[in-house]
Amino acid sequence: MPRQPVVRHNDWSTLTPPVLGEWAPTLSVSVVIPTWRAGRTLPFVLAGLAAQSYPAHLLEVLVVDDGNEPAVELPEVRPEHTRVVRVETGWGRATACHTGAAAAEGDVLHWLDSDMLAYREHVEAQVRWHHLVDYAVVLGTKRFVDPTALLDRDPAEVRDTVAAGQADRLFDIEDSEPHTWVEGMWRRSHDLTTAGPRAFRAHVGATGSLRRAFYEEIGGMDTSLVLGEDMELGHRLQRAGGVLVPEHAAQSWHLGRSHVMESKDAVNRHNDTFLADLVPSMRPKRNVHGRTYQVPYLEVVVPSGPADATIRLVDSLLDGTVPDLRVVVVGPWSQLHRERVSPLADPVLETRLVHRSYVHEPRVRLVEEAPAETDAEFRLTLPDVSLAPLPATLAALLDDVERTHHGARLLTYPSGAVARLERLAALARVARLVAPGDDAEALLDEAFGLRTYDATETGFVPVEARLVERFVLTVRAPMEPAESERRLRKALRKAAGKVPAPELGVVPAPDEEPSHERRGLFTRRR
Repeated sequence: MPRQPVVRHNDWSTLTPPVLGEWAPTLSVSVVIPTWRAGRTLPFVLAGLAAQSYPAHLLEVLVVDDGNEPAVELPEVRPEHTRVVRVETGWGRATACHTGAAAAEGDVLHWLDSDMLAYREHVEAQVRWHHLVDYAVVLGTKRFVDPTALLDRDPAEVRDTVAAGQADRLFDIEDSEPHTWVEGMWRRSHDLTTAGPRAFRAHVGATGSLRRAFYEEIGGMDTSLVLGEDMELGHRLQRAGGVLVPEHAAQSWHLGRSHVMESKDAVNRHNDTFLADLVPSMRPKRNVHGRTYQVPYLEVVVPSGPADATIRLVDSLLDGTVPDLRVVVVGPWSQLHRERVSPLADPVLETRLVHRSYVHEPRVRLVEEAPAETDAEFRLTLPDVSLAPLPATLAALLDDVERTHHGARLLTYPSGAVARLERLAALARVARLVAPGDDAEALLDEAFGLRTYDATETGFVPVEARLVERFVLTVRAPMEPAESERRLRKALRKAAGKVPAPELGVVPAPDEEPSHERRGLFTRRR
């Protein structure tokens, strides 16, 4: 079987889809419509789907009833293979979509919201990409309209209008609104071809499609989310090696304004908290200092060695300017026991010291085997404990990889050993593409790019030379309160000269111009 085409980064322009109406589809499609209080618009959504150019025998529609009372009933005008699936547990769009996906039988899942009136070629335009590669995620386009005039029309008339290729006549384009921020991102990145790993920031769920096997592979939607589920799903699709394709030929009318358009600030306030915790690539939503999150930006894998070197190395990692990380220390922890033994002659003393140093450190995990998978955006795998990074090293290396959209950096040690900083999305893409006999490293370079550096020339030093600052507290007589207060205020004045006023709780004067200096991924915009 020939290898799938290789898409570099997110440059889907190297793929050539078939011309609409001039090819023979073979993949079956399940259109999943999550439905909540959509009784007025659903008949027209189904009327549009009843007029699709995609072969009817390959198309099924699942209307997912998300707890409506009374229950959803199908209108007369609908595609031939349409059925209702009822949500039995939970609620919300993510739960409804996942319920529909679990009941779907098609090769491709096509999400379509219950207020989306699709043009005739909408499904065909999206699904043609899934015949090319199994890792494509496709988005359709939409224009937001006031549906009032449409709601008094006969759905059969709307079906016939769409079938005649005249869906554009249902509304006046001059009275519609574009999906401004999404289309703006498409435009700035040449339809996401130059967006690289950040392309999936544009993954919005009103109309989109992907292979059902791909969806199931990543575990489906996070049904704990009631908003922002499309952005979180997009993150995991990107992490799994997906490429996001905006399909301008998949047009539709959005019957009414979106939830975000009506309540943008409230929606963003809600989503920022949840997405910051789950989506490490959304750097602007995360704090620069002092926070860790459920899904880390970086995971570092360290093989446990002599205790002093291992502790110094792990402390160096935790001491760096990338707090948003998880350190995984691999060692024989099961050898530890509570039997009587001379403490200083303990055969497993080295292991015991490392274990005790980090067993209660929340950013460190102690495991016996290096994990095959990680949820982090990047993973740095160190070969031994001989070298340690300087405080700014990891941030600088990550900035280097992010600027180039590359997949990996190989760091050679004086011993000949190699540390690997890898983008997990790149590894996932290669795993999807590699065939027997392929050079996986060459394929990684082709699909994402990699470079090799000398570790000692890129911020790594001998572990014994890496100093981590410790607290200093000497035994001394109590100081006079007045003198202590003087020193307190001096320290605060000194700090005030280094920290921007807003961070000290001081509101800038109205005529002050804020500074927007960009200081890399791991420092704050100021």
